[in-house]
Amino acid sequence: MRILVCKNYDEMSKKAAQMILSQVTLKPDSILGLATGSTPIGMYKNLIDMYKNRIIDFSEVKTFNLDEYYKLPVDNDQSYHYFMDDNLFNHININRENINIPNGMAENIEEECIRYDEKIKKSNGIDIQVLGIGRNAHIGFNEPTVNFEKRTYVVELQESTRMANSRFFNSLDEVPKKAITMGTGSIFESKKIMLLASGKEKAKAIYDTIHGKITPEVPASILQLHNDVVVILDEEAASLLDTKEYKSL
Repeated sequence: MRILVCKNYDEMSKKAAQMILSQVTLKPDSILGLATGSTPIGMYKNLIDMYKNRIIDFSEVKTFNLDEYYKLPVDNDQSYHYFMDDNLFNHININRENINIPNGMAENIEEECIRYDEKIKKSNGIDIQVLGIGRNAHIGFNEPTVNFEKRTYVVELQESTRMANSRFFNSLDEVPKKAITMGTGSIFESKKIMLLASGKEKAKAIYDTIHGKITPEVPASILQLHNDVVVILDEEAASLLDTKEYKSL
């Protein structure tokens, strides 16, 4: 696990975008695993600027998103379909047929979970998976629990996660109580993983992820076992780490 500590959120976002640029430059038909939430927005803005300046080409890229709310229509402005269009896809030259996001509106949600994992497998797996991290160390919507979920599944969202996400809705009551998410096993199969974190409120989750016991009660801790993980932090998110051990940027 490589730990890169950047001065602030803007520098973290630039570094993350540069890693995506390197991946797509070396492999134009890369399979990118993408995340939502406030943390990767800066990275997406940098990638849009790179595209507008003809530095990066997304025409052959295929994407798979981590998750989507359960039974939230895709045209709802809080759906992750809407988020990805608004923050990235509508501004780059990606082929719409190459965009994959779990369908939380599927009539048979169990079949949708199986279909999603099979589609990732048929694409030969994700080359680089972008992750954010929750205050309770969840990745995707994998909440702290008693076991690591192997595959894409429907999860009951913890109250703390719903509270954290309520800032995007008019009220807590509007926040869905369930989501469809890649399991930790699905995430773990990615060839490379890039975990992003910003702000002091993520510092403990980052410390537990890097130095804590590997346990499903700290979902991100499973990343300690992956052979190619880079963690990109701002100084606040790294505040509980001994940063002398890590590379500062």
